[in-house]
Amino acid sequence: MNKPLWQPSEKLKDNSLLRDFCKFINFKSSNNFKEIWQWSIDNPDEFWSKFWDYSKIIGDKGSEIIKKHKVFNKTKFFSNSKLNYTENILRKKSNELAINFLSEKGFEENIKWNDLYEKVCKFSSYLKKLNLQKGDRVAAYVPNKIESIICFLACAKNGIIWSSCSPDFGVQGVVDRFKQIEPKVLITCDYYYYNGKKISILDKVDQILKEIPSIKKVVAYNYNNKEKEDLKNFINFEETLNGNLDEIFERFEFDHPIYILFSSGTTGKPKCITHGAGNVLIEHNKEFMLHCDIRENEKLFYYTTTGWMMWNWLVGGLATGSSIFLFDGAPVYPKIDVLLEYCQNKKINLFGVSAKYIDHLKNEKYDSKNLDLNSVKIITSTGSPLAEESFKYVYNNIKKDVHLASIAGGTDLVGCLVLGNLFSNVHKGEIQGQSLGIDVDVFTYDGKSAVDGDKGELVVKQPFPSMPVKFWGDDDGKKYDNAYFTRFKNIWHHGDFIERTDKNGFIMRGRSDATLNPGGVRIGTSEIYQQVEDIDFITEGLVVGQDFDDDVRIILFVTTKNNQEIDDEKSKLIKSRIRKNCSPKHVPAIIIKVPEIPRTKSGKIVELAVKQIINGEKINNKEAIANPEALKFFENLPQLII
Repeated sequence: MNKPLWQPSEKLKDNSLLRDFCKFINFKSSNNFKEIWQWSIDNPDEFWSKFWDYSKIIGDKGSEIIKKHKVFNKTKFFSNSKLNYTENILRKKSNELAINFLSEKGFEENIKWNDLYEKVCKFSSYLKKLNLQKGDRVAAYVPNKIESIICFLACAKNGIIWSSCSPDFGVQGVVDRFKQIEPKVLITCDYYYYNGKKISILDKVDQILKEIPSIKKVVAYNYNNKEKEDLKNFINFEETLNGNLDEIFERFEFDHPIYILFSSGTTGKPKCITHGAGNVLIEHNKEFMLHCDIRENEKLFYYTTTGWMMWNWLVGGLATGSSIFLFDGAPVYPKIDVLLEYCQNKKINLFGVSAKYIDHLKNEKYDSKNLDLNSVKIITSTGSPLAEESFKYVYNNIKKDVHLASIAGGTDLVGCLVLGNLFSNVHKGEIQGQSLGIDVDVFTYDGKSAVDGDKGELVVKQPFPSMPVKFWGDDDGKKYDNAYFTRFKNIWHHGDFIERTDKNGFIMRGRSDATLNPGGVRIGTSEIYQQVEDIDFITEGLVVGQDFDDDVRIILFVTTKNNQEIDDEKSKLIKSRIRKNCSPKHVPAIIIKVPEIPRTKSGKIVELAVKQIINGEKINNKEAIANPEALKFFENLPQLII
């Protein structure tokens, strides 16, 4: 029996913002999350209108909450409203902390709300001097620092569209992204640190400028003002703040583009996913307030880079009046618990990380018994499915009394489709429930709702505010349609293979485009990972399907501790465990030790690229991969030659 690992107390429920919201909307049955969710999708106009009021969004709400259209993604929310994203973010006026920054090198910087307001308004003034207009693009090739957020908020204030890449992207990866959107200005930094190494950014900027002629100005800031590098001929960020204080907050349409994010791009050029300001504001407010129970004056920390959508999500947390915390560097440098120590020292309330990070702590048998993590009330995990053993590890070795919320959604909505809530228990391996106001379902192959225990495709059956406004450069909308609406007619198909549980929870089974299909039986890759990565001599696994004899055979690649070989005995042990705990269909035909597992920049395992290599297909965009050299091993493997 899957007993709860954590149960919210009645006191916690009673004092939650979710309970408060239920009172606000006069919802009587306010102890059952599924019922609240059902009401939110049955009454979307009322839900989103009431939540606008509850979260005190600054702006003119307008009279039309949902302008429906027969085409899913042409439905508009708050179609005649007006707002300014930055005005909502900077609503708090005080000398209290707004943002804290910590480098892996140990130096810190802080900015208070009043100072943040002033610098955003001054940089906004500078952008106007450059004659940048509403809808123009600014690109940023920057580390996770306070200056990056100032520049973003100034752009959003002026109706300028922001797009950022983290500095670990190579030149080609940056060009493949930014060239598509033709930015007029590039924001950058002199260097950054990762794993103890000082890495120059400016050396790559010169190459980028040669490839993107639309960039006419480069604004650069120093990573550490005590160790300044020469900013060459670029404009010094500090000098842009010498002008006037521009306190005009023009209010734009609800879906006026605020930023362009990029798909991983492992199978082609990254798609330019364009999001609207009001769309992400109301979604982030909802997730922070109703799902994470975050309120004013709390402290939010998510380990992320500027190239991952969780950076945009974290910045959105400022709208709650909370402080946000930025860490730049390797997550386990200079020591394995540097992030947890940061949580202790700053009394963090929400701590967000990737599932990969939790798995790493578990594999290293780390225990936080020497740390005081009493302030941490919620840990969120995303990026890949969090395994059952990793759930148990958090409660046994990190913190016993904590709301562990596995969450999933993505760049497509800059938020979550399934995530945590304070009215449901936490069970190992499960995500607690659907996102309020989003009609999430699981479809079988024939397009019918799956019953409890069945696996299928993650879908959304009704339009929702934070779906992309458009894909940049996709004038006829074909890329948008192909991304979400070709599998099921007028139904959002997210591309995840998922299982519904009898507790109204969900288990992520991996990306459906990498879903295994031996003998016509659909198998999610996470089921195999869960078994393999609990074996003591294995550090990590990657599983794909190879076309073979008019069918598919499962190939398992593993990395091992201390570079151990996979002999017959070990291979039999792996197969036996998978057969016993999954099914005979899950058992790999071949197991191969590899030196390294390829990953995207955000830490996701690159299953699809490996699948393409071993099936003799071409990979069009290796720049999306953090360690593309790892792919070479998979070429022409003698074990896989048919």
